[in-house]
Amino acid sequence: MFVYYIDLAVRSLKRSPALTALMVLLIAAGVASSMVTFAALRAMTADPLPSRSAQLFVPQIDNFGPVNGGSDGEPMLDLSYIDTMALLRAHRAQRQTAIYPVNFSLVPAEALRAPFTVKGLAVTGSMFAMFDVPFLYGSGWNATEDAQGGNALVISRRLNDRLFAGANSVGRDIRLREHDYRQVGVADDWNPQPRFYANADIHDVSDVGDAPDFFLPFARAVNLQLVSRGGTICPPDYKEAGWDAMLRSECDWISLWVQLPTAADVEHYRVFLDGYAAEQQRIGRFHWAPNNRLRNLVSWLDYVHAVPEETHVSFLLALGLQLVCLVNTVGLLLAKFMRRRGEIGVRRALGASRRAIHAQFLVEAGMVGVAGGVLGLLLTIAGVSGMGRFSRRG
Repeated sequence: MFVYYIDLAVRSLKRSPALTALMVLLIAAGVASSMVTFAALRAMTADPLPSRSAQLFVPQIDNFGPVNGGSDGEPMLDLSYIDTMALLRAHRAQRQTAIYPVNFSLVPAEALRAPFTVKGLAVTGSMFAMFDVPFLYGSGWNATEDAQGGNALVISRRLNDRLFAGANSVGRDIRLREHDYRQVGVADDWNPQPRFYANADIHDVSDVGDAPDFFLPFARAVNLQLVSRGGTICPPDYKEAGWDAMLRSECDWISLWVQLPTAADVEHYRVFLDGYAAEQQRIGRFHWAPNNRLRNLVSWLDYVHAVPEETHVSFLLALGLQLVCLVNTVGLLLAKFMRRRGEIGVRRALGASRRAIHAQFLVEAGMVGVAGGVLGLLLTIAGVSGMGRFSRRG
């Protein structure tokens, strides 16, 4: 009997192909829109480092004060070089890393290949262990390279594929701008989204896209006077020029992350931050009470609005669109069934029960729903794939 109902449904749908196509497209549009926006929302709200997020914290120190600071009373996202170095030297966390984004022009070894721009991060060596960066070849650099600002370099797997066809390139030299760097490692696929680790990047509404092309020692970048790709925020009265003046200034441009495994470690670090800010107030650098923050990774993503409110609104609108599409489809089906009153009367006269009539129409509606769902799934796959390609271009 079920096969018979399917045959009747197919015949009925073929009699009005335009209406059938419209109903299928309505369901497909609703399914695809809601699923694509849900995929985007899920990707943006996912914990980028679930194994470490509860242990990773961002210290913030208010070095601008209530006059020059934000209207919400919150400290700046980044730290000045003065505060960054003070916290690094104190070493009150299990691990800690300073980070800021930089650009380079890479000069290939082959004379016929043109230079191209690569984007990377200046970091301290603890960053690799803190953020669970896997290695395809080699490893990160040691503490001596950190202290001396050596010319060590870690490149991404993607850049290694481009330059060395995926071979083990540890020990090879790479020329960035006019300087040679000794390659100590090739990072395997590592690209947590959003890119939480560089504050200036993520504050631009949930920065997503490719992983960094390279990592070089933080001290090396400072010695080379490399300006942050993410930008620098200075107090309104800052008028000096030059790199040395920048390092002595209150300009904020460096992200600092610390790893604090236990609640006691977190509390001790909070006390340390407040004590440090109070000391800066005592010596006359700050003229306001300590105003510090210490947020873990998940709280940090929420604070910087890594998931814009527009994304949540878009998801709700997509769900509303799906509901509208379903209601319209139901209306079209009801109108179609009402036009078949003559057919229903004939079937009833021949002995068909109400249950049989309901089953026939239910099978027909189900076929429309399945066709719309399959098409919606295909559109969802295309949409998510396109979204992935777009984010990789970022």
